[in-house]
Amino acid sequence: MKLAGVIILCYLIGSIPFSYIFTRLFTKQDIRKKGSGNVGATNVLRTSGPALAAPALLGDLFKGVAAGFIALHFGAWPYIIFCSLAVVLGHCYPVALKFKGGKGVATAAGVVLVFMPLVLGILALIFVATIIITRYVSMGSITGALFLPVLIIATGKPWPYLVAGSLMCLLVVYRHRENILRLRRGTESKINQRV
Repeated sequence: MKLAGVIILCYLIGSIPFSYIFTRLFTKQDIRKKGSGNVGATNVLRTSGPALAAPALLGDLFKGVAAGFIALHFGAWPYIIFCSLAVVLGHCYPVALKFKGGKGVATAAGVVLVFMPLVLGILALIFVATIIITRYVSMGSITGALFLPVLIIATGKPWPYLVAGSLMCLLVVYRHRENILRLRRGTESKINQRV
């Protein structure tokens, strides 16, 4: 029962829609009806600018940080795996927004920051380098997600971290499935394109 309660708590933390909240507060608009319709910092950046995107990004990141510390507090492997997955699922499928949320990148990064800061540092370099080369945020996100399990293995982290990282990787890539189709068609928006 304790594990179930902690999983629900992490899901609810992940469900806090910071991108929706900040755009509602400061622009009176619904982020779901702007740009790509995605409830995430990249869409806030494209539609409302960096002043709102930055706090939205930090909010999403700290959701993952909170879940990571909760998992470490309990310590056992089920908490590490299920808290990690629950908080990212909450971000992607928030109950308050009828299960239509973001893509989980920043929230997953928050989890990795707590468990494996070195791995996150390497992933950040890969993310930024990919964006510089391709000009696509989605490409940076997908590439970073795919490298997560590889880096966990390469740095010799315990198996629960690998399971948690692999599940978060799969979820992030799945949430980018429409971006992958647009990348293949050449219709994906680049980072400097504003809506």
